[in-house]
Amino acid sequence: MYDSLELKLRASKIKLAAFDIDGVMTDGSLYYLPDGSQAKVFNAKDGLGITMLNAAGIRTAIITAKDSNAVLERSKTLGITKLFMGQKNKIEALNDLCCEFSLKYDEIFYMGDDLPDIQVLKLVGLSACPIDAVDEVKDVCDIITLKAAGRGAVREVCDFILKSRGVTFDDLSGHNK
Repeated sequence: MYDSLELKLRASKIKLAAFDIDGVMTDGSLYYLPDGSQAKVFNAKDGLGITMLNAAGIRTAIITAKDSNAVLERSKTLGITKLFMGQKNKIEALNDLCCEFSLKYDEIFYMGDDLPDIQVLKLVGLSACPIDAVDEVKDVCDIITLKAAGRGAVREVCDFILKSRGVTFDDLSGHNK
């Protein structure tokens, strides 16, 4: 998939993977219910990718500008290490992660899709966006996935990070134990 030895080396050093929500973990569509609340649709394969990162000892985070009960529930279901909702300044969240977990920027992966993500994408050790991200984001990302947002893009990068570390599904599921 991503054949660059440099990308694989950078991916192997990742200790925390952070993701935006709308346009990354979802397809970016906004669903409003009759009561005015909002619903989001997540991809199960993306969810397993994040669960596998957690199982491999890689911390996970969500950094999103919006508040959402759906995101809170998804975060709990996936065992997300740290959730930032209503986060207008994403660099502030990134710095909080660095302080809390004693990380350097080059040990963090971030996946975003739109203009508010650009500054974080430029700082981290490995950056990615879905193939349907805005062009300005594509211009600064190390990885542009083959899959679209909410359709396996997150899983694609999770698998790449794990493979770069030499981790397989069997290692995580206990099939070889």
